[in-house]
Amino acid sequence: MDTGAARRDLELIYRAAIEAVEPRRLVTHAMAGKVAAGASVPSMIAQVGRVFVLAAGKAGAGMIRGIEDACGDKIARAILIVPEGITANDVALSANRSHAIFYGGHPVPNASSEQAARAALAMASEAGAGDLLIVAISGGASALMAIPDGAVTLADKIQVIRLLLAAGASIGELNTVRKHLSAIKGGRLLRAADGARVLGLMLSDVAGNDISTIGSGPTASDPSRFADAREVLLRFQVYEHVPASVRQHLEDGIAGLIAETVKPGADELERVTNLIVGDNVAALAGARAAARSQGYAVEDWRELRGEGREVGKSLAQYLCAKKERRICILAGGEPVVTVKGDGRGGREQELALALALELERIETDRSVAVLAAGTDGIDGPTDAAGAFAYTDSAARARAVGIDPEAALSRNDSYRVFEALGDLFRPGPTGTNVADLAIALMD
Repeated sequence: MDTGAARRDLELIYRAAIEAVEPRRLVTHAMAGKVAAGASVPSMIAQVGRVFVLAAGKAGAGMIRGIEDACGDKIARAILIVPEGITANDVALSANRSHAIFYGGHPVPNASSEQAARAALAMASEAGAGDLLIVAISGGASALMAIPDGAVTLADKIQVIRLLLAAGASIGELNTVRKHLSAIKGGRLLRAADGARVLGLMLSDVAGNDISTIGSGPTASDPSRFADAREVLLRFQVYEHVPASVRQHLEDGIAGLIAETVKPGADELERVTNLIVGDNVAALAGARAAARSQGYAVEDWRELRGEGREVGKSLAQYLCAKKERRICILAGGEPVVTVKGDGRGGREQELALALALELERIETDRSVAVLAAGTDGIDGPTDAAGAFAYTDSAARARAVGIDPEAALSRNDSYRVFEALGDLFRPGPTGTNVADLAIALMD
């Protein structure tokens, strides 16, 4: 396989996947359709007096543009919450002085995240009977819109999040804890919008499109409880290391001294309609079509779930067992990394490095090229979305004086792929539906 040609094909397939989940188009499509038998979003908008809009997440800018396209002058106020580093041109809104933009921190919230959440709650409280609150949520919203509950401070929440991230907690486990330390998550935003209709639009970055997990479910019911949040902290052996205020808050919640999140069947849910506008499945469909257009037979692998290095190893074994020629293997999901070293990298870079090492161990004679990358253009605390891995990546690393096994043990995949020129840096994509692994064999 010509490495240059394979790399071009991998990038083409990745970009087709991203185009398939372009948020403005997805929202426009969703808002033109039916939400139930005989009811549509346009009719819902026509029946209300004012429309209030909250868009939070990495795809927030594109999603709010789609909402503006559909609602026009009916929008009374709008709040957009996006990650730091997004330029003003990327989030330009219509010329309305009542629109506000906040730049929150991700994956760890910052002071702006708290300001944004307070503004969102205040706007939701302003919406009343006869009004419509549209809440557009995409990946990253949990950190970008964060307001602690009770005596818990933002610094306390940040410490908890960092401990769980380092321990390899999944997005679902993280959000179970976040929801029970928050004044806005787990349906609490819905409670603030007392009397108003609520339309939730979700661009999903979680497996199974669980609306209670996407952005920690500000407009959704939450089946988890305070006891579940404590169990997550205990399971990852961080409970004794979190601030005392967090432990006390969870214990008070378990004792019934603090109101639980909104539970399934609650009265508040009668006012809300939640819609999934796009997900990882849609991105994979875009990738599949692009791969076929390049003459590849296409096969889907399993969900990317579990430790990144174990997923990479399993994917390498699967690829080496294939007999077909000119085939593209696709997979989507979100692995995790349990940080044990002091290196730099992300879950997809770690997956790619483990895959390269396993290809070398198997000593396959097949030519393999893989791109593992986040759909948001970001992989961990790095400037890369992921990395390219080839049959000879491990050998090439040794040739430039890097021990790839030692790098993997230190969680230092970034340094390996940077030295090889194999980091993938598309920049922020403006969308987020978890991660992709694209493998080509020829």
